[in-house]
Amino acid sequence: MPARNRDPRIAELQQRLAELDARFQTEAKQRGFDPAQIENMALPTPLAKLFAECAEIKSELDELASGGLQEK
Repeated sequence: MPARNRDPRIAELQQRLAELDARFQTEAKQRGFDPAQIENMALPTPLAKLFAECAEIKSELDELASGGLQEK
């Protein structure tokens, strides 16, 4: 992805991740889960979906960041 297209995409993904993470943290706490311990627990489906979406966005951000280093 060209650098000029990557930067807005990174900002978009970071914003989406922040929104999802805040939602996940809130919903996890409401259900009695400690968000710091989440990776070691079986989650109900709605929380599992949020967790998976956050992980997917983090992965894409990592990919974009490492791609940026290679395109110098």
